[in-house]
Amino acid sequence: MTNKKPAPKQNKGGQEGEGGWGTKAVVGGRHPQKYNGLVNPPIYHGSTVLFDDLQTLLDARDNPFGKTFYGRMGTPTIFALEEGTASLYGADKRAVATCSGLAAIVCVFHTYLQAGDTLLISDGVYEPTRRYCTTYLKRLGIRTVFYPPTIDVADMADYADTQSVKMLFMESPSSLTFDVQDVSSLAAWARQRNIISVIDNTWANVFYYNPFEHGVDITIEAATKYITGHADAMLGVIVCEEARFRTIKSCVVAFGNAPGPDACYLGQRGLRTLPLRMPKHQENALLLASRLRDNKNVHVVLHPAFEECPGHAFWQRDFRGSSGLFSFVLPQRDKTHLAAMMDNFQLFGLGYSWGGYESLILPVSLHPDSLPQRFEAVPALKDGQIIRVHAGLEDGDDLWADLSAGLARYFS
Repeated sequence: MTNKKPAPKQNKGGQEGEGGWGTKAVVGGRHPQKYNGLVNPPIYHGSTVLFDDLQTLLDARDNPFGKTFYGRMGTPTIFALEEGTASLYGADKRAVATCSGLAAIVCVFHTYLQAGDTLLISDGVYEPTRRYCTTYLKRLGIRTVFYPPTIDVADMADYADTQSVKMLFMESPSSLTFDVQDVSSLAAWARQRNIISVIDNTWANVFYYNPFEHGVDITIEAATKYITGHADAMLGVIVCEEARFRTIKSCVVAFGNAPGPDACYLGQRGLRTLPLRMPKHQENALLLASRLRDNKNVHVVLHPAFEECPGHAFWQRDFRGSSGLFSFVLPQRDKTHLAAMMDNFQLFGLGYSWGGYESLILPVSLHPDSLPQRFEAVPALKDGQIIRVHAGLEDGDDLWADLSAGLARYFS
């Protein structure tokens, strides 16, 4: 183990000919000439769309995703968010907006899975994703098999009969413990067996990781988090190749899963400042994680940029940087000490979600059915108290002073 603080990686932008990443974030989905020169695409509140004549209506019905047809199918406000998000993942990509990140995940499941199928999914996924799989998918006759996030691809066959596996669902890094998977090898394994590969890419956001560059078929983000960036809207996005777009969009529409126009407007706003916000989240998280690592009372810091975090080598190989979310593990103490720590922060808010400008802190625990390999990889998890931190955009030294005072309360 080294005590050297990892240097933030630099995101140098898009592919040749596409413009830099910052440029794409600012211009994607914006067409001022369509809106009397307005810099921001305006908010369209609308459900019913009127047509000039019967033939125009029939033509629109046959191609409902081509332009405005009915509010649930999309409005210019939704289209602008979808276009702007897709442009960050690649010029050949399409995006489908949903009303939340979980809604995006659920719609992808229902687009491609049916009774008798097996879903192969990382044990480190977001808890609501896990819950949906083990309850609602189970009711529909869809089997869910969990595999350890740090699995060697050669061992994948031990977890499911590949004849019935129709989807591989990854989340890298994992929720809570931030294990990083060998996504390139797993996606290649899936493609060789005609299994659709999907990843929840919310932690890194496209700014620090583009799964399509590593062979993944479908990427999902909870746009509630870093895309929106201000803790004031619920949104999800599904990004895919053109060939998959209509199939996925049809499922989203059939589920009535239309995002609201105001939320989409806020998502567009967030896209414009992603290149400025993400490096600051990274900087603050690394500062806090490094200082926690030096604290003798902290068992372990689970941040992908540190070599003690499972899968660190894959993060180092594949990612352009790290975000503001990580965990650390403390020795277990009673609820009184935990409350003393959590109830008296000045800057860290006690609450769910993350990705906004504000810093958050939350005591968490692994699901009771988590695979033993998770605890074998990080023994401190078995008896320790996991604390998840989201480093916001405040001054890093101020955040550390607040966190350090909380640790003192915990151990007093």
